[in-house]
Formats: sequence, structure tokens, C-alpha cells
Amino acid sequence: MDIESYSQEKTGVLVRAWGRVKALPDKLKTKVVSTCKSIKKLGQDDPRRITHSLKVGLALTLVSLLYYLRPLYDGFGVSGMWAVLTVVVVFEFTVGGTLSKSLNRGFATLLAGALGLGADYFASLFGKKGEPIVLGILVFLLGGAATFSRFFPRIKQRYDYGVLIFILTFSLVAVSGDRVDELVILAYQRLSTIIMGGATCMIISIFICPVWAGEDLHKAVASNLEKLASYLEGFGNVYFQSSEDDGSNVISPKDGKTLPKGYKSILNSKNSEDSLANFARWEPGHGRFRLRHPWKCYLKIGTLARQCAYQIEAINGCIRSDIQTSEEFKNKISEPCKRMSSECGKALKALSTSIKTMKDPSPANSHIENSKAAMKDLKFALKAASLEDSDDFLAIVPAATVASILVEIVNCVEKISEAVNELSLQAHFSKTVEPTVSPEKSQQQQQLLHRGIIQPVFEADDDENNGNVVITIHEISTDSPENQKKPTKE
Repeated sequence: MDIESYSQEKTGVLVRAWGRVKALPDKLKTKVVSTCKSIKKLGQDDPRRITHSLKVGLALTLVSLLYYLRPLYDGFGVSGMWAVLTVVVVFEFTVGGTLSKSLNRGFATLLAGALGLGADYFASLFGKKGEPIVLGILVFLLGGAATFSRFFPRIKQRYDYGVLIFILTFSLVAVSGDRVDELVILAYQRLSTIIMGGATCMIISIFICPVWAGEDLHKAVASNLEKLASYLEGFGNVYFQSSEDDGSNVISPKDGKTLPKGYKSILNSKNSEDSLANFARWEPGHGRFRLRHPWKCYLKIGTLARQCAYQIEAINGCIRSDIQTSEEFKNKISEPCKRMSSECGKALKALSTSIKTMKDPSPANSHIENSKAAMKDLKFALKAASLEDSDDFLAIVPAATVASILVEIVNCVEKISEAVNELSLQAHFSKTVEPTVSPEKSQQQQQLLHRGIIQPVFEADDDENNGNVVITIHEISTDSPENQKKPTKE
């Protein structure tokens, strides 16, 4: 390589490097703008996140006074930092999450501290040489037993954090001091500061813009049913549309954008619902939710909603299928399938409204009965369809698959209705008062009351009427005697 080529290459490198340096302000500006937009969107999606951040900052400021104010510092010393640590660890987004962690931490610290003091006193009875051996055995036994208890599903779900704090606190207290007097003071200071930090979190979480886990679960389950309903109400007209339809409103069955895809979020909703239900059990009674609200019913409805969402995911794949479906066979089963899909959607929407308003879910019963009637019509349609005359047997498989899945969806919606009815009974949903008499019948009764009372009298005379029954109608009128009609025979 000659000197001229080398010089040109170096010059090109320097030019490119200078270009990158000059572009840095623009890239930095673009990055800052993008970050600001992300922060703004995050706050707009759920403004409660901003409120939660301010609540945590307030709690940290209050508990920091234990360390900064001289009188409080003289009473608690460096242990005041445990209150700050408690706020950072236990303050959760929802009231139930905060109460769960605060109570778990408080009771676990109290129990572990008491057992740790007892273990130290018990070990001291064996002298200086036997004390570490006894403490090691006790730490081994209690630590192993507490760790094994975390494998129980109920303890894992509700008390896992408390068990961890128990293991940590017991181990620290049991081996942290040589003299019991100093250990008691240390345990008292830490327990007091932890209680103060937890109490601060609970008070702020409950009384300042509370976020209730139970209310979030309630809304999430109702919203999931509405998402299923939105898909099912439009599915029939999309999949079973006739190829002979003319006009701009015709929708291609392969066009996946014609139907809402909100049901997809239901497929992965189990962990979120389980977490909300667990936190909701810790919350006190509030609003429309009493102390022992049946949160398990919401989990049951959520499980059935996911089963329905899996079925919808299956029929959504049939819309995008490349297999040519027999139009003749689709036309024969289209009417009952459309009704099944539409009525299931209406039933789910009625159930969703019932959960949202906490009213009796009986309006959904008529739609479920209609869907079951359509399912019976589908059976007759399948019997009437001549499958042997079809040129290609595989051409009817996609439509037949959709029909069978719709049957499963009808059964699933019926189970969801039963679960919602169970929830309404246990949660004491308000009953919808419906008129027992139609307006027409009520008007007729008023006219009868105005004119008089009709009293039918049955008379039987085999000799005169040849075995026929004679009905004599006596009309007791409120008019004057001269306007009263004579009894008539029919």
C-alpha cells in the first residue's frame, strides 16, 4: 500500500468519526424525546402509578424522621434504618399487597425474635462449650423445617414472605450476641422500627388514594367476559358469510383484522388473577366488597373464561385456514352456528354487565337457552346434510370443526353462567325486580275491576245437556241494578 492510499484511508476514517461525533447531539435528543414519551405513556396508561410513587416517597420521608430527629434517634439509634428498609420492601401497589407483606413481616419478626431469645437462653444452660453446638442444632432444625413448609401450596401462596423473614430473623437473633440483655434491647429496637415502618405503609396505602386488589380483580374478570363476547358476536357473520354476497360490506374470512383480538390477553391471565385474589383476601371490607367476599368464585370464572378463550383461539385459526371449504356444507350449518355464536356473545355480555353492576345475572339465561336450542338445530342440520355426496370430504372438515368448537363454547358459556350465579348468591348481588304482569294484562284487570268481577260457575246436568258441562258466568257489576246483565249460558 502506497503512502497516498494510506493517507486517503486515514482521511476517510477521520471523516466518518467526525460525522458520528456531530450526530451525537441529534441522537441524544432523539433518545431523550423517546424516553420522555415512554414515561408520559406509562403515566397515562394508569395514572395510579404516579400516585403510588408519591405515596412511597411520602412514607420514606416520614420514617426517615426516626433517624434524623435527635429525640427519636436517641431512642432507636441506628435501628431506625430498619424502618426505611421496611418501607422499601413492603410497600406494594395494591392495599392487599401492602397489608400482606407488612403483616407477614411483623408477625414473622415477632415470632422469630421470641424464639431466638428463647434459643439463646436455652443454649446458655449448656455452658460456653455446649452453647454453640446447641444453637447450631436449633438453627438447623428450625431453618430446615421453615424452608420445608414453603413447599406447601397454601403457605407458598400466602405466607412465603413471612417464612423467609422468620428464617432470616431467627438466624440473626440466635447467633448475634453473647449476652441476653443486649440481645433483648436489639430485638426490641428492630421490632419497634419494623412495626412503625409497616404501620406507616398500611395507613398511607389505605387512606391515601387506595388501590384495591379486589376491585381490580372484579373489573378484570368482567372485562375478560366482555372481550370474549365481542369476538363471538361478530364471528358468525365473518366466517359464515355467503360467497354470493354483493356490496362493500363483504368481509374476507381470511382477514384477521375484522374481529377483535382482545381475547388473547385472557390466555395468560392466570398469574395476574391468582396474585390479585391472594392480595384481595388480606384487604378489609370496602365499598361493595364485604370482609369475606367470595374471591374464589372469581378464580373459577377466570379459569372457565380461559378455557373459552382457548376454544376461540382454535376457531380463529380456522378463519385463516388455506383449506378450501365447501360452501354448500357451510350454508347448511350457517344459520344455527351464527345463532350459537351470537347468543353466546350476548350471554357473556349480560354476565359481564351483571358482574360490573353486581346485579342478578338472570338476563343471560334466555340467551343461553337460545344457544342450546340453536345447538339442537345444528344436530338436525348435520343429519340433513348429505356428506356422502360431497366431492371432497376434506372440504367439509374446517366447517365441521368450527361447528364442534362452537358446541364446546356453548357448554363453556353455560358453565360460566353457573359460576356467575354462584358468585351472585355468595356475594349477595341485588335482585332485579321485574313486573310479574304485563302492561296489557294489567290494563285488562283494571277494566275488569271497574266493570265488576266475573265468577264462572260449573254446572253439570247429564239429563238435560246430554253429559255436557254448562258454564254459567255471573257478572257482579258495580253499576246500577237496572244495568246489570242477566246470566248467560254457553
